[in-house]
Amino acid sequence: MASSFEKFQRRRLISSYFSVILSIALVLFLLGLLGLLVLNSKKVADHFKEQIALTIYLKDDAKDVEVKQLEKTLALADYTKSTQFVSKEEAAEEHSKEIGENFMDFLGYNPLQNSIDVYLKADFVDAAQVKEIADNLLAKDFVEEVNYDQPLISLLNDNIKKISLWIVIISGVFTLIAVLLINSAIRLSVYSKRFTIKTMQMVGATKGFIRRPFIWLSMKLGMVGALIALGGMAAVLYYLNQTFPELELLADPVILAILFVGVFVASVIITWFSTFLATQRFLNLRTDELYY
Repeated sequence: MASSFEKFQRRRLISSYFSVILSIALVLFLLGLLGLLVLNSKKVADHFKEQIALTIYLKDDAKDVEVKQLEKTLALADYTKSTQFVSKEEAAEEHSKEIGENFMDFLGYNPLQNSIDVYLKADFVDAAQVKEIADNLLAKDFVEEVNYDQPLISLLNDNIKKISLWIVIISGVFTLIAVLLINSAIRLSVYSKRFTIKTMQMVGATKGFIRRPFIWLSMKLGMVGALIALGGMAAVLYYLNQTFPELELLADPVILAILFVGVFVASVIITWFSTFLATQRFLNLRTDELYY
C-alpha cells in the first residue's frame, strides 16, 4: 500500500515538474522568437527597401563611353547597392513576354530605350534623398528620364516606422506577460508544498534554509525549460535562414549568442525571483491561513 502511494506521489511530482518545465519552455520560446524579430526587424525592413529600383532612361544618341562612365560612377556612389544595364532589346523581349505577343511586329520599330536600374542602399531609400539623386542624374545631357515609385517609398517608410513602434510596445507587453506566466507556474509548484514549508519552519529551520532547496530546484527547472526553448529557437532560426538566405539571419553570431545567453539568464533570474516571492509568502502565513 505504501509502495503504491509512493509511486503515486512520485508520478504526481514528475507531472508537476513537467508542467513547470513545459510552461517555462513555451514562454521563453515565444519570448526568444520575439527577440529574434526585434533584432532582425531592421534587416527585414532594409531588405524590402533595397528591392525598390530607380530606373535611368538613356537617350538614343547617348554615347557608349558616356554610358560606361555613368555605370562606373553609379557603382562607386555611396547610395548604390547594385546596378543593372538593360538594353532596349532586352526590355522589348521582357515586355513581349509579359503581354504575350511581340509588339514590334505591328509597330515596326522598338520604342523602348536603354536603361540602367539602380538599387539603392536602404539608408538612402527616403523620398527626399531619392529625389536629390534623381535630380542630379537628370542634369546629365544623355539622360532622358529618371523614374521611381515615390508614393511606394513614402508608404514603405511610414509603415516601417509604425511597425517598429508596435514591435517595441508588443515586446514590452509580452515580456511582462512572460514574467507573470512563469511566476504563476512557480507559485503553483511551491503552493503544493506549502505544508512542508510551514512544517520546516515550525521545527526551527530558518527562512533562508527553507528557501534554498526550493530556489535551487526552480532554477534547475528553469534551466531545462530554457534549453528546450533555445533548441526550438535554433531550429526556427535555421529554417528561416534556409528559406530566406537573403536576410542573412546568421550573419551576426555575436548578437545571436547574446540573445541566446540572455534568454537562458532570464530564465534563471525569473525563476529565482518568483520562487523567492512564493516561498516568502507562505513563510509569512499563519498555519490556519494555509487552508485558504
